[in-house]
Amino acid sequence: MASLWHSLQHHVRLYFLLLRAQVRSQGVYRVSFALDAASAALITLAEFAAFALVLPRFGSLSGWTLGEVALLYGLAELSFVIMDLLFGGFDNLGSHVRTGSFSTFLLRPAPLPLQVFGSDFALRRLSRVILAAGILAYGLAHVSIPWTFGSAVLLLSSMTGMIAFFGGLFVIGGTVTFWTVDNVEAMNVLTYGGRTLISYPMDIYGGLLRKTFTYLIPAAFLSYFPVLHLLGLPLPDRLPGWAAYLSPVVGGLMLTAAFAFWKVGVSRYQGTGN
Repeated sequence: MASLWHSLQHHVRLYFLLLRAQVRSQGVYRVSFALDAASAALITLAEFAAFALVLPRFGSLSGWTLGEVALLYGLAELSFVIMDLLFGGFDNLGSHVRTGSFSTFLLRPAPLPLQVFGSDFALRRLSRVILAAGILAYGLAHVSIPWTFGSAVLLLSSMTGMIAFFGGLFVIGGTVTFWTVDNVEAMNVLTYGGRTLISYPMDIYGGLLRKTFTYLIPAAFLSYFPVLHLLGLPLPDRLPGWAAYLSPVVGGLMLTAAFAFWKVGVSRYQGTGN
């Protein structure tokens, strides 16, 4: 047990050393960093601001007020950008496979996933984290939620599940590049498209799409069901209330399957041949 603890401490220390190197390199060109951070935040700001300006003209979105949608949107956006910070190395894995620099990861005396995690920590995304947290705070301030320990656990478990779920999709997308070299556009549809889909109430989608993203691709369990439960609304299809707490289970299963696929991909990697 002691050796396992020391190994964990060593890996955590190594991870933060890799992040420190990333941060220092990105801080060299401060003007470029500031512009990148501002542009990253403007994407989220423009998207939500356009929606927030239009919604009051209609009163609500399928019965959802602006505050309730802001809660759902902010929760999904904050979880996704945190995931993007943590798993960005897997999203950029195709460039390492294409150039052959992935082979250097295999030669280093450090766990391979840890190196990939620490290979791309885009500090500019912190501006999106702050903005997403602001949208979430706005939503929480404009809805009536009886705050209890269970409510806090539900909110945090929803975020954890989304981080694990979309992180798993990033791992799968990165692993696919062992065969395709470049990122597959279909994975971007699932990751970025999926993030957009769960940012809004499932009520606005057709019945077939709702069923697909509930039972085939269980994205509804990530944020939609938890937010419904927080607002005191019943879950669709007469699902029990405890189903709102399944986000970490769904995310955990996705991440576990993704790293199982990762092991297969690494075993098939043969380098660039030069």
